[in-house]
Amino acid sequence: MANLKDIKRQIASVKGTQKTTRAMKLVSSAKLKRAEEVAKRSKIYAKKLTELLSEIAQKMQESSADGVDNIFMKENKNPKKVDIVFVTSDKGLCGGFNHQTIKRTNALIEEFKNSDIEVRLSGVGKKGIAFFKYNKVEMMNQIVDLSSKPNYEDSTALISSLVEDYVEGKTDKIILIHNGYVSMIAQRVSQQQLLPIDVDSLELTKSVHVGSEIEVEPDDDDTLLDALVKRYVEYSMYYALIDSLAAEHSARMQAMDAATNNAKEMVGKLTVKYNKARQEAITTELIEIISGMESLK
Repeated sequence: MANLKDIKRQIASVKGTQKTTRAMKLVSSAKLKRAEEVAKRSKIYAKKLTELLSEIAQKMQESSADGVDNIFMKENKNPKKVDIVFVTSDKGLCGGFNHQTIKRTNALIEEFKNSDIEVRLSGVGKKGIAFFKYNKVEMMNQIVDLSSKPNYEDSTALISSLVEDYVEGKTDKIILIHNGYVSMIAQRVSQQQLLPIDVDSLELTKSVHVGSEIEVEPDDDDTLLDALVKRYVEYSMYYALIDSLAAEHSARMQAMDAATNNAKEMVGKLTVKYNKARQEAITTELIEIISGMESLK
């Protein structure tokens, strides 16, 4: 027969956990609303920046028979060294949120290694950094307390150093991986090649008319494009942090909701177990009383 005190203690413990997970869900829900608004505004700016870059690149392509001739847009067919930057959370209890990013990063590392391409890994977020450190994977940059509090200056400092190495020819490619926000119930891992910029992905068509009044002088085109590309890369890094934070709150809200429901189900099962044990105890006591009375006859 189950111990009634033990079962009662288990029920109290699970109910306490349920209160905690419910509170965490509410906190994540409130944080998600704020992060979602910031992400939406940032996405609009990022889109306009991309469109502006597209138009300038298009004008340069139209004015040159050889197309866009710029270091930030020259694809190296045989890269020797690649920078991979991943973004994970600084905190846990968010389901498989970080696992998806780590899984994609691992797959990409293996893909490059199989092609004899050296990988320089930069990590943002305690969870991803802890994973790769545990698996003894060397990291060039380890940034903590940034994914939980995105900061433009700090994110720019990280990506700018990698851009400098790219310009100096120390690396051939920069790739950014993060788990982004889709909706309150969905996240999607994003893999973006920051440099060199894929000109085809910019959709250089006549439909792009962000600022048709822009006139690009031959002597200034590279200077303008370089400055714009750097801003584009810097903001892409910052936007990845904002997008990842919104996705993190979304994932944590889902995880805490599932944990709360599981705790509720467990309380129900333990309550049934407690009632059965109590009934067994009462039945046993009745049998003992009846047996005692029978023995006195």
